[in-house]
Amino acid sequence: MTAPPASPTLSERQQTAIRAIPFIVGCALFMQMLDATVVATALPQMARSLETTPIQMNITITSYLLALAVFVPISGWASDRFGARRVFLTAIALFSFSSVLCALAQTLMQLVTARTLQGVAGAMMVPVGRVILLRITPKPQLLRAMTFLSMPALIGPIVGPPLGGFLVTYASWHWIFLINVPVGVVGIAAILRYVEVDVPQASNPLDWLGFLLSSVCLATLVYGFESLGESEMSLYAVLGLMGTGLLCGFLYVWHARRTPYPIIDLSLLRIPTFAVAVLGGNLCRFTVGASPFLLALLLQVGFGMSPFMAGLITFSSAVGALLMKFVASPIIKRFGFRQVLAWNAVLSAALVAVCGFFQIHTPIWVMIGTLTIGGISRSLQFTAINTLAYADMDNRQMSQASSFSAMAQQLAISLGVGLAALTLKLSMQWRGGTQLAGIDVQIAFLVAGLMSALAYFSFRRLPKDAAAALR
Repeated sequence: MTAPPASPTLSERQQTAIRAIPFIVGCALFMQMLDATVVATALPQMARSLETTPIQMNITITSYLLALAVFVPISGWASDRFGARRVFLTAIALFSFSSVLCALAQTLMQLVTARTLQGVAGAMMVPVGRVILLRITPKPQLLRAMTFLSMPALIGPIVGPPLGGFLVTYASWHWIFLINVPVGVVGIAAILRYVEVDVPQASNPLDWLGFLLSSVCLATLVYGFESLGESEMSLYAVLGLMGTGLLCGFLYVWHARRTPYPIIDLSLLRIPTFAVAVLGGNLCRFTVGASPFLLALLLQVGFGMSPFMAGLITFSSAVGALLMKFVASPIIKRFGFRQVLAWNAVLSAALVAVCGFFQIHTPIWVMIGTLTIGGISRSLQFTAINTLAYADMDNRQMSQASSFSAMAQQLAISLGVGLAALTLKLSMQWRGGTQLAGIDVQIAFLVAGLMSALAYFSFRRLPKDAAAALR
């Protein structure tokens, strides 16, 4: 990434920090997104090693996601109470340590415990790291910093499956966790060198009731979304989970309006740019969860490709995301946030939907070209969304906004996977089939693209000069 020009009024140390911090936070985000997906391809080998079944091993994914969802809301309060640098440093160290514990696990229970600890660390790591970036980066340079920061979120889910398949095939499942350790060590060293010690703000008391309600809401909704379309859980159980989540969500809204220091500040939605970024951005994020899941099914189950070959093809969208980082900032500055977000939402959705029309005889170069252009489009979209969300925030609101945004993103990605799985199941039932067919995947891609395209209407609500100060 080309470093943003430093302001002449900043010290040399501050200028260096502004250039380095996007990379540091980006590495933390990449570790988190990678760990959320890399385990899936290793489940069969892990099950044999731990003398259990692949179905039972699924709890290692669920425990991580649930811990992540439960503790994300508390990250903003923790950064204000103990200092963002201290919390970020501790979270990366804990994430690396728990990764070692995962690799050393001898039983399923040991692995689940380590994965839960990893989820707690991940919940603190990324939102707090983003707070540091937001507080130190001048607003005129925020767009270029976010250009880098949006890439790991796109690349992690794409790199995870092929990397997991490669390590499992040519090494052992233990290495899917040990790869986090050198990244964590580099991250800790970089924080100690480039991130200055911050003074904890005058912290409000922890909203324990709000924490309980938001945690139950997020955990049950995430688990419910992840369970959509699974045959192991009945429809009534899934509806019960989601009903519990919605009830706790309504109770939290009632509680937040009556407490002076809510753990998730819903008043942030009164800021138009933040509200649009959350709503429209999360509609776009449906495809972040759904696309890798559907592509893996299409290429491996439908076309009979190996996991590694399928991973190489899907990796082309990550290449597209990398290419976009060089031109995202000039494009947004030239056309403005409203125009880019609205029309690119339609383009990005169309490029997802068209993947459903891939056939076994479709030339590989056509697939790679489509996925590369799709990666370029999504990279531009999330760079603009992530920047817009914080355009009108002041430093006092950054920690709350970061945890709020992370919570919403987690829900959107889980809902994307759940919606794709449910669409596949309903399509099979509609045609009376017992085996997955190409038409099922095609319909799921179309539904995912349609849901993402609805973001157009949210982004059109932005004024023409939205976030003009960042351009």
